[in-house]
Amino acid sequence: MEIYLQDHTGALTSEYEHLIMDLLEYAGKELSLAPDTEMSVTIVDNQEIQEINRKYRHKDQPTDVISFAIEDNPEDIFLPEEFAMEIPRDLGDIFVSIDRAKEQAEEYGHSLKRELGFLVVHGFLHLNGYDHMEPEEEKEMFALQNQILEHYGLQR
Repeated sequence: MEIYLQDHTGALTSEYEHLIMDLLEYAGKELSLAPDTEMSVTIVDNQEIQEINRKYRHKDQPTDVISFAIEDNPEDIFLPEEFAMEIPRDLGDIFVSIDRAKEQAEEYGHSLKRELGFLVVHGFLHLNGYDHMEPEEEKEMFALQNQILEHYGLQR
């Protein structure tokens, strides 16, 4: 899987960069994604994620993770059949607030490593069509999220 990681904060250590990349590779294998699948992850601060949240979700407050799935509306995607095998699948973009990750790690009593992993996998599952708006969807998504994190070795 091709993962484009950007850190707008300068706060991401090489250990956390490796964690994010490795965990997303692992999650991609868990979902049997094609090796040429692409996505981006951008680490931001509370101010930047609040701007994104206000602009795209009309909620004027910081949040922990926001995902923009390209395939949210598959009917909007037109790809001639002859190109289908030539163009990698782009899942979309994930934005994670490092500030909120730190706050929540402290609040929930676990490591920043665990919280970053949780948020990245949560955003990744949203990019892959999982949601938690309905109780059954939530049960399915959170079970898969916990399975990925536990199998990877990021228990609470």
